[in-house]
Amino acid sequence: MKRRDSLCWLAGLAAGVPGLGTPAWSAGPVDVIAARFGELPTPERVQRVFAAGAPAGVLLAVLAPSKMMGWPLQPSDAARAMLAPALRELPFLGRLAGRGSTIPVEKLLQLRPDLILDAGSADATYISAARAVHEQTGLPCVLTHGRLPEHAAQLRTVGRMLGEAQRAEQLAAYAEAALALAERVVQATPAARRPRVYFGRSSDGLETGLSGAINVEVIETCGGRNVAAVAGKGSLARVSLEQILAWDPEVIVTQDPAFARLALQDPAWKAISAVRQGRVHCAPTLPFGWLDGPPSVNRLIGVRWLVERLYPQHRALQGLEPMAQAVQSFYRLFYGVELSAPAAERLLRGEA
Repeated sequence: MKRRDSLCWLAGLAAGVPGLGTPAWSAGPVDVIAARFGELPTPERVQRVFAAGAPAGVLLAVLAPSKMMGWPLQPSDAARAMLAPALRELPFLGRLAGRGSTIPVEKLLQLRPDLILDAGSADATYISAARAVHEQTGLPCVLTHGRLPEHAAQLRTVGRMLGEAQRAEQLAAYAEAALALAERVVQATPAARRPRVYFGRSSDGLETGLSGAINVEVIETCGGRNVAAVAGKGSLARVSLEQILAWDPEVIVTQDPAFARLALQDPAWKAISAVRQGRVHCAPTLPFGWLDGPPSVNRLIGVRWLVERLYPQHRALQGLEPMAQAVQSFYRLFYGVELSAPAAERLLRGEA
């Protein structure tokens, strides 16, 4: 789940974004292009784009759905139901990025995309792989950075590249507002009072993200102190229940309903502060994860969700639209789907 992208300037927003308030957050020039190979077509000539991996697939789906050729990941029927009709009907094509390509070069040539787009947190392995694809096919390839703080710049840069600058600006404004909300809350909370958080992955909850892992970016952005950071830097790791008991997190977050039930019901977990205080929270995963899976712009709604759960009484949250309405606004803007109020509530309760 990795990759990256090009030039862009983040400006402070003059107007608020529904569900997030009026931001004062801005950043300087951000270059989000990690690598490009081949001559890129002009924006008006980009009509068929191949998403190399899951993060790029979500980015392309929300930014330029009409130019997306197909999915690099396989959305479930439940996930497709929460997407605009055009996105529901796109075929699964396979991926180039990640652990092993699932699409042959010959098929890629037959598809004849105008551009291959990848996104995420790029490293030398992904850059080398993109170079190899370009050399084998002659197709232009772009890799863009896609850490959470880079999403506004990523959206604007790729939007210009694809001839979708106006759409990109709307989405980038949301990204900036989401980050601004988190920043206001975190800056107003003394470091010692920011909750200690454990992110439990898998059905047993014993997989987690280490310090700096892209998988825990939402937690870190929202000021949560990742208890697994003491285990070192890296990506994902398996830990023991004994380690979690020693860390004694004040909040547990997950995207796995089975683990959420386990943590609340298994006597072995009851000694943990988060369980005793009822602060075990399961984030939705439809159509894509709110915290992770994949680590792309789908996580922006997770910022609003997690801020509320880490700081439920914070004054910065006063006056914002209720979470269910914020979900409806996000899904309308990003996925082009109208969720009913009951559907948004079911999603939040983990019943969708």
